[in-house]
Amino acid sequence: MKTLAPGSTIGILGGGQLGRMLSVAAAQLGYRCHIYAPNADSVAAEVSAEFTCAEDDDVASLTRFAEACDVLTFEFENVPVDPLHQIEDCAPLHPPIAALDIAQNRVAEKNFARDHGGTTAPFAEVTDRDGLDKAIAEIGAPAILKTIRMGYDGKGQSRIRPGEDLDQHWEAVAQQPCVAEGFVTFDHEFSVILVRARDGEIRFWDTPHNIHVDGILSVSSAPAPTEILAQQDDARALAAKMAEAMDYVGVLTCEFFATQDGPVFNEMAPRVHNSGHWTIEGAVTSQFENHIRAICGLPLGDTGLAAAKVEMHNLIGAQADDWQNLLSDGANHLHLYGKGESRPGRKMGHVTKLYF
Repeated sequence: MKTLAPGSTIGILGGGQLGRMLSVAAAQLGYRCHIYAPNADSVAAEVSAEFTCAEDDDVASLTRFAEACDVLTFEFENVPVDPLHQIEDCAPLHPPIAALDIAQNRVAEKNFARDHGGTTAPFAEVTDRDGLDKAIAEIGAPAILKTIRMGYDGKGQSRIRPGEDLDQHWEAVAQQPCVAEGFVTFDHEFSVILVRARDGEIRFWDTPHNIHVDGILSVSSAPAPTEILAQQDDARALAAKMAEAMDYVGVLTCEFFATQDGPVFNEMAPRVHNSGHWTIEGAVTSQFENHIRAICGLPLGDTGLAAAKVEMHNLIGAQADDWQNLLSDGANHLHLYGKGESRPGRKMGHVTKLYF
């Protein structure tokens, strides 16, 4: 595939805030973005050149969309895979479908990490109610039950405490195929965010320290504490191996727990990631711009920090209503995603602050 010149059209599957920020980054480089999403109220479409509103499995609409684009990417890892195979010849797709296949199945994802030398939490696949009994007998409690497919930001999960009735947890995940994970004792959570170019070059951003509240990312900051930095090389090595094995192009994020025994792989996101939003102002080149550079075949940008310290706070639900006070601090960089209704647990925006 040749390098795409400015003026080319980038097709983005998904219409949320990640697609919005990708579109802004692409526009700054002179590209046009075409959003494909099933919801008419797409915040990404608001800042893009074109918009196709159609279902993810509408192959005819997907084909017309793909044929109108020079390269395709996605901002959401739960895009149905089967229809994508039917448009493979229409335009190049980065990252590859294989990355979606792995990320959409928590069992496959954990086995993939293990196959490349990573350590995961103890886990067991659960396909029926009897299997849940066997899984908990094997890995013990406390544990967390997660649907194998779908689910993010704490959705599709149920925490199991010792001695609890397992029926309620099986109902909580709607009796769907699941993975039961043993709890990991950890000191910190962190993510490795890399970008891989079409020629195989890999660059890493500074490793952010992540703090979650109620299963949703609340704060990401860099540089990370020394306990995380001591495990950074091993975590980066695993993420790079996984990217190379998938022949990955674009931004890849892998989440880890920092434990007394080294980094424990949690999950991967084959896309730009919430824990990298700080890179818009906090890095020389943001994750969004470097994703566009990678999929278009451009040279990668510098991923170094743009300040001594960077801190990003998610604005969840009504927190975004405090925009005026946030802007009263001239050092704050406020990003609101244009979502109309601020519901509890909904990511409405983020604010980033740089410390020099």
